Amino acid sequence: MEKAIILTNGLLASSNAKTAHGLIRESERFEIVGVIDELHAGKDAGEVLDGKFRNIPVFESVAQSLVSQPQYCIVGVATVGGIFPNNMIDSVKIAIQNKLSVVNGLHDYLSERPEIQALASQYGVQLIDIRKPKKFKDLHFWQNKIGEVKAPIIAVLGMDCAMGKRTTTRLAVNACRAAGINAQMIYTGQTGWLQGGKYGFVLDSTLNDFVGGELEHAILTCYEETKAEAIFIEGQAALRNPSGTCGSEYLVCGNAKSVILMLSPKRKYFEHDPTWGEIPSIESEIHLIECYGSKVIALALNTEDCTLAEALDYQKFYEEKFNIPVLLPLEQGCEKLVSVVSSLR
Repeated sequence: MEKAIILTNGLLASSNAKTAHGLIRESERFEIVGVIDELHAGKDAGEVLDGKFRNIPVFESVAQSLVSQPQYCIVGVATVGGIFPNNMIDSVKIAIQNKLSVVNGLHDYLSERPEIQALASQYGVQLIDIRKPKKFKDLHFWQNKIGEVKAPIIAVLGMDCAMGKRTTTRLAVNACRAAGINAQMIYTGQTGWLQGGKYGFVLDSTLNDFVGGELEHAILTCYEETKAEAIFIEGQAALRNPSGTCGSEYLVCGNAKSVILMLSPKRKYFEHDPTWGEIPSIESEIHLIECYGSKVIALALNTEDCTLAEALDYQKFYEEKFNIPVLLPLEQGCEKLVSVVSSLR
């Protein structure tokens, strides 16, 4: 793995830095050697994230991070609409001038900015815009072959955006593997690729006609090459979030008959914005999923704004109410899911 630093520019402790959070927790593609965030300079990135020391220093500037000898600079934020933050441009320029290739997961492509493109050419580095759509010739249309997959396909869906779907998917895969189950993950976002995902695609950069086909192709390829015993699909957005409705593709095109549903007990509105509307009830979300012919096999809690005692109380309450496992992924891991997955095989 090549060394990389991550730009968060003051957002490290916020949900907008979820790309950085994923890379701090785990990456099989890059060795993360530093984070650039002036508000938390001098701390350890893991401790800022969740209190766990990970030996990833937070630097005030790109220049200071060069002591770690990185080869790449990763844009570690996910903004509304994928717009590139103006306050990061100077950091990008400094990275390029120090011969770091820049990896950008936003819709706002650096390679299409003439000034940045010229600078990268001058210093001989790459601009890697991983959210650029595939070329038409490389896209796959749905082929009605998904039924050939005999392993259970499990979608990790959320009742809103920024619930922790990718992290929960990775933790579920890791728990199954530790128990001897050949579990595999289908990534569907830029961070999944950055973390080293082999099977998947960036859903929100895919021409709509081909989303189902790309999903099917990723699952089929994964199944054929790995002989997977369980396949988990990383969810995106939410079934009923008006800013990013997503999830039915997994249930219909991806034939995910099992669902892990993520919720945040204290979150009332979509993306915390009252003008976007209230998040529907859990009961109605479960019913909607059942209308697609799938079954919620577990709940997983995003425990934002909860004390540990409150999180445990919510866990107990929902387990008694729905009679299915309720996971606290960050606090407890996903080991409780293993027996359920075993029963699906």
